Amino acid sequence: MSTSTAARLDVAGMVRVARERVVARIREAEVVAAALSAGRNVILEGPPGTGKTTLLRSLADGAGVPLVLVEGNAELTPTRLVGHHDASRVLTEDYRPENFVPGPLTRAMTEGALLYVEEFNRVPEETMNVLLGVLSEREMHVPRYGRVSARPTFRLVAAMNPFDAVGTARVTPALYDRSCRVAMGYQDEAAELQVVAATTGAPASLVARAVRAVRITRDHPELRIGASVRGAIDGVLIAVELATVRATTADEDDTGLDATLAALTGKVTLADGVGRPVEDVVADIWRRAGEELGKA
Repeated sequence: MSTSTAARLDVAGMVRVARERVVARIREAEVVAAALSAGRNVILEGPPGTGKTTLLRSLADGAGVPLVLVEGNAELTPTRLVGHHDASRVLTEDYRPENFVPGPLTRAMTEGALLYVEEFNRVPEETMNVLLGVLSEREMHVPRYGRVSARPTFRLVAAMNPFDAVGTARVTPALYDRSCRVAMGYQDEAAELQVVAATTGAPASLVARAVRAVRITRDHPELRIGASVRGAIDGVLIAVELATVRATTADEDDTGLDATLAALTGKVTLADGVGRPVEDVVADIWRRAGEELGKA
C-alpha cells in the first residue's frame, strides 16, 4: 500500500481514546496507531482474551472511522467476504448493481473503515488471496457489479492466535510482506487484576484468586492451552451469583471452586497423554492459587 493512496489517520486521537479505555496496552496502542496512520495494514498476533478487539474499537473511534468486524473461519468464502447478488431479485431483474448485497470487505472499502478479521489464519486460502489482491491494488473487480475502490482511510487489521494450530492455515509470506506485525501477549498480573476488578466489582480476595488461577493454567504441565482473563471474569461473576443462591460469600472456597470449574473447564485444553479429567486439573489449580496467595 503506497502512502499516496492511503490517508493519514488521527494518531493522537487514536492513542488518546485507547488510553481511556484499554488497560496496560499503551505501547501496543501507540505502535498500531502509528502503523495505521502511516497507511500500513496490521497483523495482531496473540492468544484470545488479550484485548485485541477492545484495542481496535478504541483506535477506530479515536480515528473517527468505522470498524467492520469479521469472524475468520472455514466458512468465510470469497463470496461471503465480498458480497453477492440477491438471487430473488436477479430472477426478476437480471444482474444489476442495485441488487448487489455488499459483504464486509466491500463495505469496509467503500466506507473507508478498518476491516478487522478475527482468527485470520482460519480463513480459506482463496479468501486470503482476495484480500491480498485488495492490499496490493486497493481495488477489486466484482463480476457483474464492477470495480470497487478503497477509500483512503481503508485498512486491514488481522488477528491470529499462534498457539492453536488446529484448523488453521499457514499465512502466505506475501500477506506478511504487506502488513506490519504486532505481538499482543497476556497482560501482567496487576493489569489483569485491574481488568477483572473493574468488570466485576467483586471482593478483592476472589478477584486475586481467580486471576492467579487463570495465570497458572497458561504454563501448567497438564494443559496444552490455558485460559485468558475472560476465564477469571466468568469465574468471579458466577461465584457472586452462586453465593446469592447459597446464602454465603462469593470468596467462600467451595463456591469459588464450583464457579471456577464452570468457567475454566471449557476454556482450557488438556495436554496430550493426560489421563485424568480436566475437572481434577482445574480443581488442583484453584487450590494451588489459594495456597500461593495465602503464603504471599
